[in-house]
Amino acid sequence: MESLNYNTDEYKERLTSAFERIAEIKASTATAEDFKYHEILHEMSSYLISLYDIFKMDILNADLETLEDINKSLYEGIMPEAYEKSFLNPDYTISFYKEEDLEESISSLLLILFTEIKETIPFAFEKNIRMLTHVAETFLEIYFLLESKGTTFADIKEVLYYYVSDYSDITVSERVATQFTNTNTFCLDMVMNSDLTDLRYLYRYGDYISNNEIETAKHLNEMSDEKISSLARTFTEGYKKGFILYDLPLDTKKTVNIRYNIGFERIVREEVKQFKEMGLDAVIYRAYSNLSNKTPGFKVGVQSTSPNPQYDYDHRFDNYFVMDKAYIFRKLDISEHTYEELKTEALCYAGPAVMEVFGEDNPSPILKKTASSYSLETEKLYRKYRAKYAALVNKYIPGDTTSFSIIAYPIPAIGKDYKDIFDDTVRINTLDIEEYESIQTELIKALDQAEKVHITGHDKNKTDLYVSINTPNNPEKETAFENCLADVNIPLGEVFTSPVLEGTTGVLNVTDIYLNGLRYTDLTLHFKDGMVIDYSCSNFNNEAEGQKYIFDNILHNHASLPMGEFAIGTNTEAYKMALKYNILPLMPILITEKQGPHFAVGDTCFSHEEDLITYNPDGKQMIAKDNTCSIKRKTDPENAYFNCHTDITIPYSELGDVVVIKKNGETIDILKNGRFALPATLPLNKAIDEALS
Repeated sequence: MESLNYNTDEYKERLTSAFERIAEIKASTATAEDFKYHEILHEMSSYLISLYDIFKMDILNADLETLEDINKSLYEGIMPEAYEKSFLNPDYTISFYKEEDLEESISSLLLILFTEIKETIPFAFEKNIRMLTHVAETFLEIYFLLESKGTTFADIKEVLYYYVSDYSDITVSERVATQFTNTNTFCLDMVMNSDLTDLRYLYRYGDYISNNEIETAKHLNEMSDEKISSLARTFTEGYKKGFILYDLPLDTKKTVNIRYNIGFERIVREEVKQFKEMGLDAVIYRAYSNLSNKTPGFKVGVQSTSPNPQYDYDHRFDNYFVMDKAYIFRKLDISEHTYEELKTEALCYAGPAVMEVFGEDNPSPILKKTASSYSLETEKLYRKYRAKYAALVNKYIPGDTTSFSIIAYPIPAIGKDYKDIFDDTVRINTLDIEEYESIQTELIKALDQAEKVHITGHDKNKTDLYVSINTPNNPEKETAFENCLADVNIPLGEVFTSPVLEGTTGVLNVTDIYLNGLRYTDLTLHFKDGMVIDYSCSNFNNEAEGQKYIFDNILHNHASLPMGEFAIGTNTEAYKMALKYNILPLMPILITEKQGPHFAVGDTCFSHEEDLITYNPDGKQMIAKDNTCSIKRKTDPENAYFNCHTDITIPYSELGDVVVIKKNGETIDILKNGRFALPATLPLNKAIDEALS
């Protein structure tokens, strides 16, 4: 790709020159009396020098103690114990410089610059001379502006704006390309060429390395080659089954994107080999969080556990200042140009293979007025960008030609029973498919008779919800529910549908749950005709703060979202495991959604795949893929999708009844008092009873 080429000799000169000046700044005896922002700029200069030292360093031959010290020093200012008095903390920085007008605060922009320098760590380890040069030169430009008198907020904002915008022809195009080509093989090389028994390799990523990454790698190193191969095979075979299930040709595909947490390389290496046997080359990219790649609330790609989730939360909207129409359309134009240039490679992309982790018990974040945020206008622009970008991706990588697989494993943060929980997770990921297929087939037969399903909570759970169902016209050949077994979505254990929005009304409540890594207590959503009309949680003393928390992280800045999915989870063994180790709130949604009825807000499960014909194992065609929002794709595609999907599960212990209501008013009990009631489903209750005994 032409846009990814750069003159290394030219960059060497620019980088050397920039860091000569930065070294002078670091050595300067200037004080706060010389100019106002000396302290934070001096810290930035020291940090940049550290990155430059790493860039020049022979990382491969560094000893373990040196690598540990480097990792500790790079992330020291983010760690919870230091964050309170760190210039990376918006509360501290704004208070330090006593700037009351947050909308015109120069220190808030310097905070963003410092964060951007911090997010350059991976580029130093990757020896990416281009990105390190760009950041260093931007720092110098801002430094010399502030050294002179009369510099305004607008002056600094303009420099940062054009830093992001001007280099987006490189950063955006590279990000697009790395999804389905090996433009950057840094992580792939790490997986395939490292000595995984020498834990120095963990630190060569440049990401924060905690006990989670270290102990995960050690645990996997204790396993036999046969067990590692089996763990990988569960994942890769599930991926292959997705193409079989949807009758898609795998032989036309050439690449698969593997996403994982650092520490799991031994499994990933085997997955790369197994995918190769299928004819797929692995593509692996890092979860960058610099300004041009930042996606509020999400990190996609190779990553480690966060040194401080509060830091991540404080900076999720740091790119607010660049989110105007000009930048958004520039970003879209660059993306489209890149996709067009690589359209053959894009069409050969098979889809993502995602390995998630779970086990961290993070407190609710503090909502800071000093943190960056999107204005209402920026939120609208960002949603418009997301919709247009999703449509662009679907144009070059049609959703009905790709598949995926997703699986989750615990990390050591889950507690002293980590190894036992890991083994139990492997067990529930490999349950008897035939047994669950027959149980779920009978469950679907009952649900297919429903005009509505009534779900109620138990004890403190306030759920009282009616969900409208697409009743099949020909129940002998059609079904409204998909029978989900251990194919793409691992583990097995759910039947799901896209509900009819009209008539889907009532209250959904869960007392304690993690969603996208954030904890919610007493989460309550009110629906009318399938749309969220009100919401609350008790995470904060202030009700408005709770609503803002939900608006940002569940509604993703939409005024409302539809109920995109209704499902009933049947993996009671997973529920038993969760209660056995007292980890129910820590379970990932991938497993939690199999442990009771669940409801997704956002797009349906069939987003961009609505016209793909699919069948359950009994031969019945799945017909309930659209709702009145998604059907707009045929007339108003820009407003058909919300580009988010968040599953919310009611655990069996909080569940009252799930009752089918037929058109003639007759009822069928699906669950009664939190227990399965259909004869074919009664064996599922054994694990629930054992868990609650």
